[in-house]
Amino acid sequence: MFGRREFLAGAAALGLAENAAAGVLSGGTADKAVDAFLKLQLFQGVVLIGKAGKPIYSRAIGFADIEAKRPATLDTPYAIASISKWLTTVGLLRLVEAGRLDLDAPITRYLSDYRADTGAKVTMRRLMSNTSGVPNGFIAALKADPTLLPSLVETPVSAAEGVKRWGMGDLAFEPGAQFDYSMTNWIIVVAVVEALTAKPFATAIADLVTTPLGLTHTGLADPSALAVAYRSVEPLVRHNEARVSLMAASGGFVSTAGDLLKAAHGVFDGDLLSPARKREMLTVIRSDQDYALGGRVKVRFDKAMPRVLAWETGRTGGYRSVLGHRLDDQTTVVLLNNTGLSQKVMDDLAFTLMGVV
Repeated sequence: MFGRREFLAGAAALGLAENAAAGVLSGGTADKAVDAFLKLQLFQGVVLIGKAGKPIYSRAIGFADIEAKRPATLDTPYAIASISKWLTTVGLLRLVEAGRLDLDAPITRYLSDYRADTGAKVTMRRLMSNTSGVPNGFIAALKADPTLLPSLVETPVSAAEGVKRWGMGDLAFEPGAQFDYSMTNWIIVVAVVEALTAKPFATAIADLVTTPLGLTHTGLADPSALAVAYRSVEPLVRHNEARVSLMAASGGFVSTAGDLLKAAHGVFDGDLLSPARKREMLTVIRSDQDYALGGRVKVRFDKAMPRVLAWETGRTGGYRSVLGHRLDDQTTVVLLNNTGLSQKVMDDLAFTLMGVV
């Protein structure tokens, strides 16, 4: 049966290039859309629209640090939360192309000390699509012990040790049967990458992804350089959230709007990945979640024509982000915000700027 999943995969592979339209906003039209949004929302951050990796509209709004009156700029780094999963997935697919990783092999091939019974059922593809069945032991531990996160900041634990402590519980469901947006999936991913490359995770992703793409402002968080995150603006309340190395793949990276524009173009329009790997990255595994590998694929409409969008969002603390890429016309929209807006209103603005409904 030809269903939605097959449509998404086929349309993504074709790029719908023959039906490309001029619906993406720019110039004064984009300004009007952003101005209308600002009348309703306390957005502070960066809006960037690009075509084939080149900016066609950019706007920095408000402050990166409200108390210090430090303005937001196009070069301000923001925490990008789950867009880190997308960057990680690009790195994993490059390992597949190099013949070093099989997404459908049991993870015990790469983590020899993982428990054999469940490890024989869990694959990297299941981890990367959040369908592994591995219970979210890390979040459960954080809820049970409020001192755990501060202690991990003070005394970091390796991913391999984290897997032993929180990633080997009995399966919550058979792999593939359900969707569970579990941080523990991605702790296991970090451990696999480090085992395969014999490098720290951040170094491996730099070698595989950020350096080849020329992303000079993307990496693990440096709190001193980041935009400040706010829980609320009225009243003004900061949102301080500790981050530990275990969270790197699931949500530990920071980036700038320019780097994310460059990344989307390099991955989807460039030759960093082969066509086969791009198709794999854009094949929806859970259609009820629009989820593929490390990100989502959405179908929206422009002039009644379906447009396939590679879509990822990030939400952590007071940071909100959107990275959307139209596969029919190589248009990218990046939104970065530090005032804890609803993710839905962020998505709605991005859809408007991309000319889709």
